[in-house]
Amino acid sequence: MINLICTISKYLVLIFMALYTIKCFTYFTAKDREKRNSNLNKQIFYIFMIHFLCHIVLFINKEDKAVLLFYVFEIAVALAYILLFRLCYKDSSRLLTNNVVFLMLIGYTIQLRLSSKLVLRQMLLASVGLVISLLIPYILGKIKNIPKWNIFYGITGIILLLSVFIPGVGQVINGSRNWIHIGGLSLQPMEFVKIIFIFFVASSLVKVNTFKGLLVNAIIAACFMLVLVVEKDFGAVVLFYVVYFMMVYLATSRPIFMILGIGLGVLACFVGYALFKDNLFAHIIVRVHAWQDPFAYQNSEGYQVCESLFAIGTGGFAGSGLGNGMPYLIPVAESDFIFSAISEELGVAFGLALILIYLSSFIAMQNIAMKCRQPFYKYITFGIGLSYIFQVLLNIGGATKFIPSTGVTLPLISYGISSVFSTLFMFAIIQYVYILVIKEADEVEKERERIAEREEAAVQ
Repeated sequence: MINLICTISKYLVLIFMALYTIKCFTYFTAKDREKRNSNLNKQIFYIFMIHFLCHIVLFINKEDKAVLLFYVFEIAVALAYILLFRLCYKDSSRLLTNNVVFLMLIGYTIQLRLSSKLVLRQMLLASVGLVISLLIPYILGKIKNIPKWNIFYGITGIILLLSVFIPGVGQVINGSRNWIHIGGLSLQPMEFVKIIFIFFVASSLVKVNTFKGLLVNAIIAACFMLVLVVEKDFGAVVLFYVVYFMMVYLATSRPIFMILGIGLGVLACFVGYALFKDNLFAHIIVRVHAWQDPFAYQNSEGYQVCESLFAIGTGGFAGSGLGNGMPYLIPVAESDFIFSAISEELGVAFGLALILIYLSSFIAMQNIAMKCRQPFYKYITFGIGLSYIFQVLLNIGGATKFIPSTGVTLPLISYGISSVFSTLFMFAIIQYVYILVIKEADEVEKERERIAEREEAAVQ
């Protein structure tokens, strides 16, 4: 009987996951607000059904009452976030709110499967992040000079990156010196600096009107990346680099900057490898070897990738079921390779749907960026969307051997407070821009009505 319940639950989860994913995209094609709201309400139902079924299976397999306590707390926080965000900001994007809640609940579920201690820590601190993110749209609406603070963003961002070199504070983890340890908490400054960097680039591009100004902006942006190179955080370097050149291309609409970005990136890789392959690039070379042929290094540097691929292959299309796999064999399964753990127990189909859900959030962000009439917030939204989806690519690409592993987390799902906080803040910033777009659209509509009334009065 228990096996039957677990099997039925597994396939119901896949069905609800497919339905949720479909609603993410039918939202964009809905012809009226009533249809969109209907899709969004159904999404909430699917979220809680998936979460409920997963916890039922976990409870059966673990035989631990703590699973039920976690379930109640997770649902309470999720409902509070959905209701409070809608109550505080009635014009906010419900699709983005739903996706945030869904991804966080999936993260809690898989963390609970891996370790009760991990999920407890993640839940408590992430709940604080949710509360703070509720305040961000309000704060942004009250501060009027944010687009003018480019110097502040540049200095603050570089100082935060340099904080990892403070003796007794900075930490080296997995070959990269990109962590700080304060009061029992380990934080990754880069996760917050990427937001500051996007604000710096956006505010600079709004002000820049000469080639000299653009060059100065590029030099300061290069300073961010050079600090990251010294930290040996090459995943972040690639992320910052791509975001910078794409934002410049959006602001200038000149293809030469795209070509220049690709050319400089290739040149930097060749020069860096030739000059620093024995120190700065040493652990990157190890990862490249593991990516090229992981099975040739199965007992050494290729072990992570091999276990990741074994897990995905073992799970198959429908997965082995929560609690029936062996995700604990995957190194750092709770963060860098969490996609492999999800695919093993919930199925490759679930993993593919998860990618589409991330993609739907990215599409929503770019739609907001294209509709925004204020250049600063247009660039901000575009940059955040790029950073978000590129981070997804780096994480899942590394787990599936599509690209070398970079140590980047999967947004809102991987264990890591810095990553969760920064992603929640990014979504909150996007929500503010979405509210701006709605206000702009209302103002345009009112202006059209006034013009129509004046024309009608003139005719009479």
